Amino acid sequence: MLAYFSRMKKLELESWNRKAHFDFFKTYDQPFFGITTELDVTIAYQESKRLKSSFFLYYLHKSLVVINEIECFRYRILENDVVVFDTIRAGTTINRPDGTFSFSYIPYFKEFAAFEQSALQVIEEIRATNGLSHTDRSQDVVYFSAIPWVKFTSVEHAMNSKVPDSVPKIAFGKWEERDGKKYMPVSVHVHHALMDGVNVGEFYNLLQTLLSVCSEINYTFSPILLPANFVENTRHSGAMPVLFALLANKII
Repeated sequence: MLAYFSRMKKLELESWNRKAHFDFFKTYDQPFFGITTELDVTIAYQESKRLKSSFFLYYLHKSLVVINEIECFRYRILENDVVVFDTIRAGTTINRPDGTFSFSYIPYFKEFAAFEQSALQVIEEIRATNGLSHTDRSQDVVYFSAIPWVKFTSVEHAMNSKVPDSVPKIAFGKWEERDGKKYMPVSVHVHHALMDGVNVGEFYNLLQTLLSVCSEINYTFSPILLPANFVENTRHSGAMPVLFALLANKII
């Protein structure tokens, strides 16, 4: 039996407005779809340097904040049920100095400082070992990969058709500077029985917003610090209520 670090509950399928979509896409041999786009990480990069923190851990944390706020990113298929986890951890690859990598599992904390401290401990432990450390098969995670050597335009993930899988997969590529700004490719693959393109769009829009504001901002923020298209993007993405909840709780 799998061990889960987060509580979960069953989704009421009969009253779910996507039940027909779930029934349709769950029968597909390959039900995942993927989207890749670039995000402006200029301010995020500056913030990570100001905090003397890893840029990777900085944007990884922002991604987890978004994932934990958008409910469908916490959906998983277990046998014939859809469950909703309370909290999602990061299942991410960690590179070693010898060129190999290992899987790792980093718990989620709303506060970046607590997340960073936990992540650094996990990374230290991983780099002192060999192999893949792939014994954790629980699904209260999102799989992350960082590919900082490649500015990609699309990603194809290794898939095992013999093992049921509904976990989202997110990859980050090499950032590139253009016209004084830094842009990084971000690829998102999700199970179509659990969500649609509009949900991936919401993820991108909210993540872009979190990457574009200073981490010190709370509910007393000054609008002058926000990107010019901030209000328009968040309003149309459906992320506005989520964003202001994050601001009010001083998560960003």
